[in-house]
Amino acid sequence: MPEKNTVSWNTMITGYSRSGDIQKARSVFEEMPHRDVASWSAMIAAYTNYASYNEQAISLFRRMVFDGGVKPDEITASSVLSGCAHLGSLGLLAGKSIHGYIVKNGWDLSVELGTTLVNMYAKCGFLKFASQVFELMQERNVMSWTSLICGLAQHGYSEEALAIFEKMQIEGVKPNELAFTGVLSACVHTGLVTEGRRYFKMIERYGIEPRIQHYGCMVDLLGKAGKLEEAYEIIKTMKLEPNIVVWGSFLSACKEHRQFEMAERVIEKVLRMVKPEKNGGVYTLISDLYVLGDKWEEAEKLRKLMISENVRKVRGSSFVRSGL
Repeated sequence: MPEKNTVSWNTMITGYSRSGDIQKARSVFEEMPHRDVASWSAMIAAYTNYASYNEQAISLFRRMVFDGGVKPDEITASSVLSGCAHLGSLGLLAGKSIHGYIVKNGWDLSVELGTTLVNMYAKCGFLKFASQVFELMQERNVMSWTSLICGLAQHGYSEEALAIFEKMQIEGVKPNELAFTGVLSACVHTGLVTEGRRYFKMIERYGIEPRIQHYGCMVDLLGKAGKLEEAYEIIKTMKLEPNIVVWGSFLSACKEHRQFEMAERVIEKVLRMVKPEKNGGVYTLISDLYVLGDKWEEAEKLRKLMISENVRKVRGSSFVRSGL
């Protein structure tokens, strides 16, 4: 091109970002003779689309505010706030600073901007601020409600999450699949079996196909409550192929409640699904179950296989939290 305008430069930044070449996108950004707000927003969005670059997104936003000569807009702020949310507590200070910038400049709390702030505070564990922003919003969409529900559920505020979910329905907002994941997770945290059953049945009434996350939550909920037959029925009637997370949750419940006979129904199937080098935790769990069932020979075989494959269980891992 003999002449390149800002739009063409911005297009190249976006193109390299979508292809996964973040370094090249940044190189193009730095070569630009003139950058407008869309240029900065495109580069910041490029960083926030990849979890490992969220700190760079925050750094670039600061550079834009102090040295860029261009004022951020709502799109820029939403992008960088998403990066703060992905960083969790590490991004909270930056997120609060950006919120202060929004207030100082008198921006309206639109649906998009308000939802991004709710999501950021909720993921960072600042539920009081998330709720305050939510209440200040003049208009909310399903993602606004869902962000608060999932944040409350994630941090153990199960009753509050269920209350927001009920209020959401009263106000005529149709829940999406993520909202149901949040509310079912809340039931798991508090062991609310009856409520979990009710919400699970509600999914299809809203015309939503249950996802693997919903099934996984129900298996976890029922398993922890010792209702292993019901959990097994959930797995058998799934419209999706159960994954290792679902099976692992079921087997963990079998071990917790010392029900080797239930575990024995599925152990062979699970072993055919997994490889020791990738699923050391599953092999450890099944080995423990064999010991529970006095199947010492089978347990020894698994232990020897794990040693030969140099398998180690990841400490502190959780089947449901790591896979759903």
